[in-house]
Amino acid sequence: MQALIIEDDHMIAESLLRILRDEGMRADWVCDGQAGQRALESQSYALALLDIGLPDKSGFDVLQHIRSRGNDIPLLILTARDAEDDRIKGLEIGADDYLIKPIGSREILARVRAVLRRQDGGGKQIGQGETTLDLTSRMLCYRGDCKCLSAREFSLMSALLQNQGVVLSGSQIERHVYGHGATVESNAVEVLIHGLRKKFDKQIIRNVRGIGWTIPKNAS
Repeated sequence: MQALIIEDDHMIAESLLRILRDEGMRADWVCDGQAGQRALESQSYALALLDIGLPDKSGFDVLQHIRSRGNDIPLLILTARDAEDDRIKGLEIGADDYLIKPIGSREILARVRAVLRRQDGGGKQIGQGETTLDLTSRMLCYRGDCKCLSAREFSLMSALLQNQGVVLSGSQIERHVYGHGATVESNAVEVLIHGLRKKFDKQIIRNVRGIGWTIPKNAS
């Protein structure tokens, strides 16, 4: 699951990136309104966090533009502007929630989860056959055994189940779990997979020697 952060304050953006990534989400960041609008038009995101006071183009203008084009991405305004007129305007032109800075990480995540639940009609499941993953609750079910995953386990299983039947290399999985450019231990992916196999069964994730890892569509 990938999010977009449109925020010109570098410290706030870095904090949001860390919060979302710790939750198992991949996240991109742009720091002005024009770049945010281009990103929303050119890529498919599961969620966007949008500041209002942006360089070049205000967050209100970005929001109005994408909604006028039929883009219904779940979008949360995150701003220091707390005037009632601003809150009403943001919600009326299409924001799914309006958050006032400063706001704690736990509340941000609670609001994000609530918006995604509404978007999914209460929950969304990926996977088929004996392996399924609930994207809202982070509950993985394998052969009737259901357990809640950690953030990194969830990110790894999301990547494999969104590409079920396809073999992903270790570096591809690493980018899904840790993001581009992250410095991680060379065996980090193998350690995560070992933990998941221990939690469920060694057959839950298959290794294709010399290529990578996969969850077959019709595993048995």
